[in-house]
Amino acid sequence: MGEITVSAQHIDHLVPDPASAYGAPYMQAYATLAASNRGRPVAEIIPLLRKAADAALLGFTGADLVEQAKAISSGARYELRVRVTGG
Repeated sequence: MGEITVSAQHIDHLVPDPASAYGAPYMQAYATLAASNRGRPVAEIIPLLRKAADAALLGFTGADLVEQAKAISSGARYELRVRVTGG
């Protein structure tokens, strides 16, 4: 299970918000990657996750991305705890 801290004004970088003009929410990209990369090697998935995290302007660590890639590769459920800060 991972954890990330996101400011309230940037929560739309993580989850889709129909009221926001931001167009690259990470969880949407993660779901797409999970659906299309199950069973692939972790090393192939990590750069795809990094690209999605960078596009969403989220600071996942390398260890975070490895954990997520392992979940995608194995088809395991991945839970991300989100801490939202004011401002």
